[in-house]
Amino acid sequence: MCGICGEFRFDDHPPDLGGIARMAGSLASRGPDGEGAWRQGPVAFGHRLLSIMDLAPPSRQPMVDAELGLAIVFNGAIYNFPELREELIGLGYRFFSKGDTEVLLKAYHAWGEDFVQRLNGMFAFAIHERDSGRMLLGRDRLGIKPLYYCPSVPGRPDSGLRFASSLPALLAGGPVDTSIDPEALNFYLSFHAVVPAPWTILKGVRKLPPATLLRIEPDGTRRERRYWNPGYDTPADAAERTPEEWEAQVLEALRAATARRLVAEVPVGVLLSGGLDSSLLVGLLSEAGQHGLNTFSVGFESVGDVQGDEFKYSDIIARHFETEHHKLFVDSAQLLPALTDTVQAMSEPMVSHDVVGFYLLSREVSRHVRVVQSGQGADEVFGGYHWYPPLLESTDPLADYARVFFDRDYADYCRLVSPAVRAEDKARALVAEHFAAPGAGRPIDKALRLDTQVMLVDDPVKRVDNMTMAWGLEARVPFLDHELVELAAQVPAELKICDGGKGILKRIGRRIIPAEVIDRPKGYFPVPALKHLRGDYLALVRDVLDAQAARERGLFQRPYLDTLFAAPDEHITSLGGSKLWQAALLEFWLQSHGI
Repeated sequence: MCGICGEFRFDDHPPDLGGIARMAGSLASRGPDGEGAWRQGPVAFGHRLLSIMDLAPPSRQPMVDAELGLAIVFNGAIYNFPELREELIGLGYRFFSKGDTEVLLKAYHAWGEDFVQRLNGMFAFAIHERDSGRMLLGRDRLGIKPLYYCPSVPGRPDSGLRFASSLPALLAGGPVDTSIDPEALNFYLSFHAVVPAPWTILKGVRKLPPATLLRIEPDGTRRERRYWNPGYDTPADAAERTPEEWEAQVLEALRAATARRLVAEVPVGVLLSGGLDSSLLVGLLSEAGQHGLNTFSVGFESVGDVQGDEFKYSDIIARHFETEHHKLFVDSAQLLPALTDTVQAMSEPMVSHDVVGFYLLSREVSRHVRVVQSGQGADEVFGGYHWYPPLLESTDPLADYARVFFDRDYADYCRLVSPAVRAEDKARALVAEHFAAPGAGRPIDKALRLDTQVMLVDDPVKRVDNMTMAWGLEARVPFLDHELVELAAQVPAELKICDGGKGILKRIGRRIIPAEVIDRPKGYFPVPALKHLRGDYLALVRDVLDAQAARERGLFQRPYLDTLFAAPDEHITSLGGSKLWQAALLEFWLQSHGI
């Protein structure tokens, strides 16, 4: 697990090594154990190291194989690399290291671009071919690891390309067009703050979509290819399977996914919210022989009738499985000062209230372990959200989905956004495009596919990656094992949404974990102070939106903001977020990064 960056020039200018050093420096928290740089002709790579898989010097990056004529920078973890290594040795390849990075180099040489089909894990990489001069950028199937890129010189895309593991690293590397992208702004304010790839909030920065390879020729010619797109229709030969047979298959796949993510040369812990998903991970790890696990929970002060923690349930799991449990309680005195650092750690503006929770929890966890397993993805993959059941027999899935998921309709968006940065209703158009694509016939399956391939990537997964990596902590997500996701996509929707959601996981859970954490209302890792803005939190929001930078930028229409300020609690999104915090968070992020 690391931070990577690089530059590929298409003109006669050499790569900017100073820019590479600045980008790598910006990524220091993602890789606190070392740094490296490499340059050959028009290409330069930078790397920050977090030692997890192979702690020995031969695995350091950038890694160059002179015999094969390949160089790589890689961020992630390939869980099946030992098996791939043995297969490549059988093909005659020789290895000088014991980690997964060199396996990627050899696998690319052996199998070409299709080598990604053999990888089980999370990854973002850049590989340069010495002899052809071309470069390949790639990202894992579920977008667990990030990869951003931009032209080397704004306004001259033919001059070159820079890439990095975070957007702020690109800002550090050299000039970037930092004007606001109106289409991305429409996504942010409409689609629950999700800005899907390839967009980012800045015109000059793009991100590689999940499950995508980008091949770049020496003259700058590019070819993008999506290499994974699972089907969401139950195959004919599986239609007669009983619920018990589906349950057995899912349990087997989940056990395999959890076990794979124990591959490391350092201890592995678990982020334990006390909900079904993280509790099930603890149970499966215990079942696999992992005893004395370090588990971690976070809680906040309650506001009114909104409970701020779920320690009651995480304690049940910790006692039952005899874990080394750590509880972090965050009171208001800690929360407010941490907001600035949390926003600084965001690669992109993320409005979800629990981002600050993950940031503070990651700080605590990093004092004990360097790798944690996390339950992100179970709700999207196994149908845990409340908007899925109404879509089961929907006759207008687009309208039904937008009504429960979108933060505001287009008319409300137009009232908020200044005409100069207003765009068409891109969010609704994107959902319509995804829903119309083949491979998911039923309305509910359309929504499950969209949420897994788009929303999940640029909300929960990005949130966990950014906040854990801010403290040099690697987070692994077993529910996003691509083989498990492929299987879950084919499970009949009725088995997923029954029993109040995630029905098939609940039935599995009853075999493994105490029923008290299953038979209870769903929790959402709440941070009530950011939903019900009062006192110092409301003052912070006012300072951000009244700042000179915000007024000069002019993203929002002042009369609408005044309406939000007059009664913040009356302007809550359908998913329980504060519309005022959403606007303020964007400005807060822009100002924090000097944009």
